Amino acid sequence: MPSAERASLTYAFDAYCAWCYGFGPTLRTFAEDNAHRVRIGIVSAGLYTGARALPIAAYPHLPAERGTVTRLTGVAFGAGYDRALSQGTTVLDSVAAAAGLAALRDQPGISELDATEAVQRTWFVDGRSLSDAEVYREIDVALSLDADAVTSAFSSSAGRVKARSGFRTLRRLRVRSYPTLLLDTAHGADQMGDAGSTATPRPPGPPNILKDPS
Repeated sequence: MPSAERASLTYAFDAYCAWCYGFGPTLRTFAEDNAHRVRIGIVSAGLYTGARALPIAAYPHLPAERGTVTRLTGVAFGAGYDRALSQGTTVLDSVAAAAGLAALRDQPGISELDATEAVQRTWFVDGRSLSDAEVYREIDVALSLDADAVTSAFSSSAGRVKARSGFRTLRRLRVRSYPTLLLDTAHGADQMGDAGSTATPRPPGPPNILKDPS
C-alpha cells in the first residue's frame, strides 16, 4: 500500500532570534523522529528590519536573554557571540540574514534544516555578522556547496525579494512571535509549538516570547 501523505508544517523563525536558536534541538529531534509523516518548510521572519535594524548595543536585554535561553533550553552560546554582545557594534539585519539563508537553501543537496542550523551557529556560536557575504562563503565551504553561487545569490536583489516575501507570508498567517511551528490545514494554519515546546507531545506551552512589532 502507498504510504500516507505527509503533513505539511511551517516553521517561523528569525536567524537573530535567540529563542529560535534555543528551539533548534527540539525542532531537529521532532523533524527526524517524524520524517516519515511530516515535511517542514522554514520561513524567515523580520524581527530586525527598517528602524529596528540597529547595532546590537541598541538591545541591552540580549545578554540577559542569552542566559535565560540557556537555562530553559540547554543550548550553548559560543565565545564569538559573547564577544559580539560585548562589542555591541554588529548590526542586526533580518533582511540580510533571510537573504543569506535563502541563498543556501537554493543549493542542491542541502536540507532547509541544515542550512538554518548553519546560519544560527554562525551568529550564536561564532558571533559573525549575517550581513557579510564572506560568512556565507565559509558556510558553503563547510557544507561542500558552490561558494560562488551562494555568495552571488546573497548579493543579488533576488535574495532580498525572497526575504521580504517570507516576511509577508508570516504576516498573512498572523504569526507575530517566534519561534512558532504551524500545521498547514485545509482551513488555514494551526499553531503546534513554540519556544516552550518539547519534541514529545504535551499540553500547549507558554506563549511565544519574542514578538514582531510590525
